[in-house]
Formats: sequence, C-alpha cells, structure tokens
Amino acid sequence: MVRVFFFLLILFSFSFAWKPPEDFVKAYVVKVIDGDTLVVKISRTTFNNRKTLKNLRFTVRLIGIDTPESKRNRRANIQAGKTGKDVETILLLGKMAAKFTKKLAKKGSVVFLEFDVEPQDRYGRLLAYVWLKDGRMLNKEIICNGYAYPLTVPPNVKYQDIFKKCFRHVREKGLGLWR
Repeated sequence: MVRVFFFLLILFSFSFAWKPPEDFVKAYVVKVIDGDTLVVKISRTTFNNRKTLKNLRFTVRLIGIDTPESKRNRRANIQAGKTGKDVETILLLGKMAAKFTKKLAKKGSVVFLEFDVEPQDRYGRLLAYVWLKDGRMLNKEIICNGYAYPLTVPPNVKYQDIFKKCFRHVREKGLGLWR
C-alpha cells in the first residue's frame, strides 16, 4: 500500500510539473555576477515565426530587488552611507547574497525570463523576473530568504507588493542578512 502511494505521488508530481507561459524566454545561466545580476545565454527564440538569437549572452538585472554590492565600487559606498554599515560589511553581505543566488541559479541551469513594461535598463541589461525550472521565481526567493531589499522602479512593478511583504517578514523574523 505504501509503495502504491509513493508511486502515485511521483506520477502526479510529473503530471503537474510547472510549465512556463509561452511569452517567457528560455535561457541558460552562464554565471552569477552578484546577488541580483546574472549572465544568461539564449540559445534561440522565435521572432516573426523565424528562429533567431542563437547563443547570445545577456546580462540580466533582476527586477524588484537590490542586494548589497559584492565588489568595492561607488554603489557599495552609497549603500554603506544609507545603512550606516562600513563598506567591508556591505561587501561581506553582498558576497553572502551572491552565494545564495549561485546556489539557486547554478551555471548551465535552465531559467525562464519574464519581462515587465521596460525590458532593458539604460546600461543595456535585460530587466527580468527570472523563473527557475521548478516554477519558483528567483527574485522572490532571494528577497523572501532575506538576501535583498525591495527596489521598485516604475513602470516595472508587477510583483512589488509580494516583494515588500517578503521583506517585512524576513526583517521581523531576522532571516538571511538580517540575522
């Protein structure tokens, strides 16, 4: 009886596997730059019923979240000033956030990109919600586990309420970087 139960459980888990919507773009993780930025390869996509964009690499900035910087730069100094922490602490927290992101978005793994109103920033990076193969959103996992601040930049605000709610929860519970 127990074997039958586990067989049915496995059977149902395959039949209800998450499938991304058709407008999501399939990509492969090349590398994680830091906690909120990664490089992906898009092997091909369809445009006007023609296969295009073969093996192109793109830098993707995760929409709606901001992790501490992991490298010494102007932004790390700004974060230090805003938080009252020294730059070395910011960099340490940034490395922890990057490590968490790398754990979820492993090199070579399949991800799916969901775009909001503005698909690109002024630096040429793609702006996306990144979905893991199992149906979890990477942006949400990072902030809901305490490794990012919410960062709302209109008009890309689709999930801002979820991100803010997660942030409040992890701060209250002392999770992730807030330990």
